[in-house]
Amino acid sequence: MNTIKAVLFDLDGVLIDATEWHYKALNRSLGLFGFTISRYDHMATYNGLPTRKKLEMLSVESGLPTSLHALINRVKQVYTREEILASCWPTFEKEFMMSRLRREGYRIAVCSNAIRESVELMLARAGLLEYVEFILSNEDVKAPKPDPAIYQLAMSRMGIEAHEVVIVEDAAHGILAARRAGAHVCEVAGFHEVDYWRIRRTIDAVVNPVRQAA
Repeated sequence: MNTIKAVLFDLDGVLIDATEWHYKALNRSLGLFGFTISRYDHMATYNGLPTRKKLEMLSVESGLPTSLHALINRVKQVYTREEILASCWPTFEKEFMMSRLRREGYRIAVCSNAIRESVELMLARAGLLEYVEFILSNEDVKAPKPDPAIYQLAMSRMGIEAHEVVIVEDAAHGILAARRAGAHVCEVAGFHEVDYWRIRRTIDAVVNPVRQAA
């Protein structure tokens, strides 16, 4: 019988409905220098990538001066913090999910392409930090998602194998990273699809594939 020992969560769009916050914060900072990203492009192309990667892409596609990257990144983090403090609150459904998974013996970690400060602040504001064994951010790996490094590091830190892990992801870059890491993947369309029962069905499908198929 297959065994699942851990559930690894992405953050934005999975545990926290933060995609819009990042979009607003980035466009506010870009707007100071006359640049912008359309909502469609952000969702279709940029969603799930770290800010530094988004800025690199904008330099290639729209001529954003690379000399502005560091300043825009710093300003964006200030605006992101403002969005988090104004909009991030506990959600019972997510607290219930994390609490029950922990009671059932699953180890939990969060692996995000965001910076550590934002990840910790969001989890604390959402009341989820107490359920998480550890956090990995884009500052903990050389290559962000879609590279699998962040998930490989999490599994190495836990001392478990990929077949013992379920990863919950929403964005294409994160899903690709999870698959490249070799783990079982619970794909969701966004924050509102993430609950205990969806995770439970994914785990049950791995542990008892014959029963699920029947």
